Amino acid sequence: MEKTLVEIDKAAAVLKVLGDKTRLTIIGLIKDGECCVCEFVEVLQMSQPSVSQHLRKLRDTGLVKERRRGQWIFYSLNQEHDAFSIVESVLELIPDQMDKLKELENKGLRICCD
Repeated sequence: MEKTLVEIDKAAAVLKVLGDKTRLTIIGLIKDGECCVCEFVEVLQMSQPSVSQHLRKLRDTGLVKERRRGQWIFYSLNQEHDAFSIVESVLELIPDQMDKLKELENKGLRICCD
């Protein structure tokens, strides 16, 4: 598999954004799909404005995409990002976050914003 080189400035920006535990958790939560802000609020036990600030930083670097459905916004990983290979490498090295979403589902809180 051929490795894609990432410009140093882009790599630094991505690594800086991923250097935060909350943002790294968010990336782990959306590695296989999308989540709504309300789900992040539940999983992270943070206020919606705090979660939105983290999502804004991820969006500003282009690591996440958003899709609006009514008044709700769903976030997913931007696999087209120039430095996505860095994100993939980091995700391989951290614990899987899907158990948090399964727990949310078991509580009946998965996609609570329909």
